[in-house]
Amino acid sequence: MARALIIIGLAIAAIGLFWPWLARLGLGRLPGDIFIQRGNVSFYAPITTGILVSVVLSLVLWLLNR
Repeated sequence: MARALIIIGLAIAAIGLFWPWLARLGLGRLPGDIFIQRGNVSFYAPITTGILVSVVLSLVLWLLNR
């Protein structure tokens, strides 16, 4: 359990370090992501981005467990 928490923490830190480069890829602005802005209220639902990240993580974890 401790090893898994350390790996998850390192992964989050790596994502934080590489965020400026990841933002340039267009994640969060894919077709299917919902963004509504009216007045002072904005709503954002990254549906397509969430599905894409889920598929990629599932493939990576599947490959690691083989």
